[in-house]
Amino acid sequence: MSVLVLARDFDPTADAVVERLTTAGVRVLRADLAEFPQRLQLDARLRGGRWSGLVSTEHHSVTLEGLRSVWYRNPSGYSVPPGLDAAARNFVFREAKLGLGGVLAALPGVIWANSPNRCADALYKPYQWAVAAECGLTVADTVITNSDDAVRDFVAEHPDVVSKPLGGAGMTSHGQAYLSYTHRLAAADLDELDGVGMTASTIQQWVPKAYEVRLTVIGDSWFPIRIDAGDGGREDWRADPEGAKYSLIELPASVHEGLSRLMRRLGFTYTGADFIVRPDGEWVFLEANSGPQFGFLESATGADMVGAMARLPTKGLT
Repeated sequence: MSVLVLARDFDPTADAVVERLTTAGVRVLRADLAEFPQRLQLDARLRGGRWSGLVSTEHHSVTLEGLRSVWYRNPSGYSVPPGLDAAARNFVFREAKLGLGGVLAALPGVIWANSPNRCADALYKPYQWAVAAECGLTVADTVITNSDDAVRDFVAEHPDVVSKPLGGAGMTSHGQAYLSYTHRLAAADLDELDGVGMTASTIQQWVPKAYEVRLTVIGDSWFPIRIDAGDGGREDWRADPEGAKYSLIELPASVHEGLSRLMRRLGFTYTGADFIVRPDGEWVFLEANSGPQFGFLESATGADMVGAMARLPTKGLT
């Protein structure tokens, strides 16, 4: 049995999981997609309808036929050799993605955590919210629009609202990094809605919170962690993770059932799902992350998430 870990060069959590797997006698190849094709090699051959061969670096390799699991741990994108024009760069990138990615996707019986195809689908939060509601989870009323009139109509129905990005919180412009977290809108914001028409703007009903929860699920292991936000993270705890307090709590059966159904729909074997818990105890679903960070949560609570991830490749084996 062997495991392929696709992660960036600097990733202490991935390092810890690889160490745990190696100690358990599992053959592991840890690589970043940015190493392909210069430092990561693929030799795959289709015979009798099945792929066989090797994925290898200078010092380590795994056979395709012996691969039990792939941990898709937010790797970098495929690299492109220097000196190519734009058309050639696009061609090389596409062939790398469809070649290496396609071979790995074709391997039967491999446990993915998580499949990049499933990760891509789950990037669409509007889809997540609709499916989560179908699965029995509570979601907040939301409007996505490029019309300032639609925003005003929504605010008339829900006077207390937040704006939030649908994608990642970070972006870079002219060498300057910016972070955009969930932001509670004030009256002054509602008077200046010129930016709404520039793109799809997401406005959501403000959910009063007693606390927040990051619910990490790795295979059959569930880790519901209460987050009491620090002063800098009252609207979004991610804005001040160092100031927050973390503690393991009990998970309501209804949330367990709803998230289990959602994970099956999304095709996830692991996730980090975010919730707001209202003062009345109701859990409101925010999103299910396809490649969540969990090392800092393990450090804060002692929950053995690294061990759970290392055990995932043996799921179903006796």
